[in-house]
Amino acid sequence: MTSAGAHSVRGAFDLAGRVVVITGGAGLLGVRHGEAVAELGATPILIDLEEGKAGGAADRVRRKFGGAAAGFGVDITSPEAVDGLLQRVLDCFGRVDVLINNAANNPKVEAGPFREGHWSRLENFPLEVWNKDFAVGLTGAFLCSRAFGPEMARAGKGVILNVASDLGLIGPDQRIYRSEGETEQTQSVKPVSYSVVKAGLIGFTRYLATYWASAGVRSNALAPGGVEAGQNEAFVTRLTNLIPLGRMAHPDEYKAAVAFMVSDASSYMNGAIVSMDGGRTAW
Repeated sequence: MTSAGAHSVRGAFDLAGRVVVITGGAGLLGVRHGEAVAELGATPILIDLEEGKAGGAADRVRRKFGGAAAGFGVDITSPEAVDGLLQRVLDCFGRVDVLINNAANNPKVEAGPFREGHWSRLENFPLEVWNKDFAVGLTGAFLCSRAFGPEMARAGKGVILNVASDLGLIGPDQRIYRSEGETEQTQSVKPVSYSVVKAGLIGFTRYLATYWASAGVRSNALAPGGVEAGQNEAFVTRLTNLIPLGRMAHPDEYKAAVAFMVSDASSYMNGAIVSMDGGRTAW
C-alpha cells in the first residue's frame, strides 16, 4: 500500500492531457523538449519567430510520437504578440500547464555582423546586439511568464521551467575560443550578453518560485552545458578538457531532465537550479 498522497514513480512522470508551451521551439533543444513531453503524453506547443519553422518542428514531433502538437510563429519580445499567444493556446487547447522559457540568442564568436574577428569583445560589443539578446532571453521570458503564469495560478497548478546555462553559473573560459595568429585585442570571446542573460534567468527563476508558490505554480531552472552541434574540432577539444566526463552533451541527453522537472516527479522542487554539464561547474 502507498501512503496518503503518495503516487507511483511511473505515474508521477505521466503528462497525459497537459499542454506545454515551449519558446524557441524550433531550435536544437526546443524540439527535444517537445519530444520529451510528447513521449509522456503531453501536447507540446512549439513557439518560434517563424510560423513555418515552428509548424515544421511540431509536425516532426507529431509524426514521431503521435498525439497532438502545434507550432505557432510569435515574436515573444512583443507584449501584444505574447498576450495573443495565450489567447490562441486557450482557444485551441483550453488550458496551459507548463511554460518552458527556452528561447535565446546565442551569437557565434567566430563570426558576427559587425566587426569581423573582434566584434564580440566587451570593449567593442554592439549595444544593438546586447539589446536584442536581452529582449529575447530575458524580456521574452518575463512576458511569457507574465501571460501564462496567472493562468496556471488560476488553475491552482503549473510549472515554469527556465533554460539557463552553465555560463549562468560560471564565467566563460575565453581560452577555448582563441584563434591562432590573432593578437590579444582581436581574439574572439564569448559575448557578455549570453552570460548575463543566463544569470538573469536564474535570478528570475528564484523570484517566480516564491511569487506563485502559494498558488501551486513551481518554477525551476535547468543549467545545461554545451551540446554537440558540429562545432570545429579545436573548440570541442578545448571545451571537453574542461569537462570531467570528457565530452559535450548529446542533443537528446537533456530530455529526461526536462521531463522530470515539468512533471509531478519533481513536485517538491521549487526554486532549484539544476546544473547538468558533465561536471564542468564542479571543477
